[in-house]
Amino acid sequence: MIKVYENQIEKAIKALKRQMAKEGLLKELKRRSCYEKPCVKRKRKQKEARKKRLKAQRAAVSYLYY
Repeated sequence: MIKVYENQIEKAIKALKRQMAKEGLLKELKRRSCYEKPCVKRKRKQKEARKKRLKAQRAAVSYLYY
């Protein structure tokens, strides 16, 4: 929830957009705006899984150095 103080609407909109991007809502809206073929959907999910796996590996490696 974003609160507007003293008619600072621009600041509130900026905070709202930042919060929505952080939660992944903007990405989800863009993805759902049009039909996604099953083969494209499968490739996207594989790409996301690969990205998540590499991120976890980097976190595990950096943890070893500390």
